[in-house]
Amino acid sequence: MHSLPPRSVSETLLSGGYRLFFPGSAIAAALAVALWVPWYLGLLDLPVALPPLAWHQHELLFGFVPGVVAGFLLTAVPNWTGRAAIAGRPLLCLFLLWLAGRIAIALSGSTGLIIAAPIACLFLPAFAVMIGRELAAAGNRRNYKILVILALLSLAQVCFFVELDQFGDTLVSARLAVATIVLMVSIVSGRIIPAFTGNWLKANRPGLLPVPFSRFDAVVIVLSLVTLLAWVIQARASLNFATPLGVLMIAVSAAHLVRQFRWRPLKTLREPILWILHLGYFFIPIGFLLMGSSLLLDDQSLTSAGIHAWTVGGIGIMILAVMTRATRGHTGLALHAPWTTTWFIYAFAIIAASARISAALLPTDASALLSVAGIAWIVAFLGYVVFYGSIVLRSR
Repeated sequence: MHSLPPRSVSETLLSGGYRLFFPGSAIAAALAVALWVPWYLGLLDLPVALPPLAWHQHELLFGFVPGVVAGFLLTAVPNWTGRAAIAGRPLLCLFLLWLAGRIAIALSGSTGLIIAAPIACLFLPAFAVMIGRELAAAGNRRNYKILVILALLSLAQVCFFVELDQFGDTLVSARLAVATIVLMVSIVSGRIIPAFTGNWLKANRPGLLPVPFSRFDAVVIVLSLVTLLAWVIQARASLNFATPLGVLMIAVSAAHLVRQFRWRPLKTLREPILWILHLGYFFIPIGFLLMGSSLLLDDQSLTSAGIHAWTVGGIGIMILAVMTRATRGHTGLALHAPWTTTWFIYAFAIIAASARISAALLPTDASALLSVAGIAWIVAFLGYVVFYGSIVLRSR
């Protein structure tokens, strides 16, 4: 019996979505912040058609995050449907479409947004169609909700350019994007964190196990949806409902904390690849708490702290946690974080989140803290590229 010939590098890269999109998105995340921080501090000027804040928002919310989501879903959907993974030429075309969006925005200073914006907006609907086709072919209606998430994020991106053109800012569209991603993290976390924690505890520390998804989780998700929707509307609402919304935000924060406590986070402290998932999720209720406090106190520093608790903390840390775990799992490596992952990826991601939230709360030290947060973010995501770049080239 003859063994199969080894796959080429290109065949390996095109065999699974995470192999292209995870490293590509990590590089995009590091590059976006490496350019943004000196631009914000007045040390650099980028020749793009977007204002500094809008560019920062767009490339992270509609570039980096959708790339990671693509890598995750292209890996997860075959497990949900039992169908073969999207691979080969279709995967390459999808990745190039995502990359074209990054290049279009980078060249928008020369081409104008009239050309760059439509190119940048192509990826999300194209990806949603591909995922929708896979789910429909398998009759997997249970996961149609992920298509709603992708549609909302695509809508937010289109509204981003329209709102910027009409109002000169992106108050509603940026909030819609953040709210959609926070909701997605809340939904996906409820599926993966209790499952991964339960599997590890059964093998290592038998006893009280995480509570699986239940009616309580559904109530928390619905409350989060209502609260985040009200927060999006509040951006331009003529009616002032900041006080009741602030109270609701704090109540939802408490609900998320109770939800997380049911997942037994303190039992995972011996395994970094597990506790980093719990820590990433912990920033979701922290974001609700800070945002609720900002609405009650009318404090913009708390608003910025809340947004960055969600984005740098909840989204950024959770993304690194999922990317490292998925890469190890799908290449046949042990689901254990080596010291390089713990100290060069997880630790720096935590520093980035802590420093960025502190920069919002301590304006007199903001420049120094922003620099610390930016450097730590870059180290964390380039750490993934350095330590996992060779792993994605491995056949299972």
